Amino acid sequence: MASTPDSTPSDLAHFLRIPWCAKYLNEPLVHVWAPPPSRILKPTGEDTLWSTTLNTRETFSAFIAFYNKPEQPTARVDQVRAFLTADHGLQGYPGVIHGGIVATILDEVTGLLPTLNRDRTAFPRISYMTAYLNTTYRQPVRTPATILVSATITKSEGRKLYIKGTIQDEAGTVLAEADVLFVALKHRL
Repeated sequence: MASTPDSTPSDLAHFLRIPWCAKYLNEPLVHVWAPPPSRILKPTGEDTLWSTTLNTRETFSAFIAFYNKPEQPTARVDQVRAFLTADHGLQGYPGVIHGGIVATILDEVTGLLPTLNRDRTAFPRISYMTAYLNTTYRQPVRTPATILVSATITKSEGRKLYIKGTIQDEAGTVLAEADVLFVALKHRL
């Protein structure tokens, strides 16, 4: 396991103390991306949702992303995974994360793929936006709990990037999934 220079030691340490998470994080090719870029508040106020609002002990107390690092520094990464520890501040129904937050989680983690690939220069230095996020709720996403979120590129066509996202519990049960389309912008917002 390798981590970025700006790793959040407390978040990484948190997940390494959870045996089922440590199993993933200790795989030989895993590169830990912590904190994910949206957990860092930008001077413009960008990413306030994930860096401030959803970055509390009552919401998501810990969040890291990780992926298998390709040998080539500019090779495309097709899958990114993330661990999030969710607490009671996300409840819609007692003990269950609100459905809108579930969709937000899927949008956030699937959106890491275009960002990561752009940073690795596997994609052009342009922004991507969510065009659609079709979410299927299979079972309640419980809280408090630690969840595994996976995002995998399924197809790339011109400016369109199709990604499949899933949320799983410790047992590997798929709780929610999404088919997501990201589109590369022609112009800056």
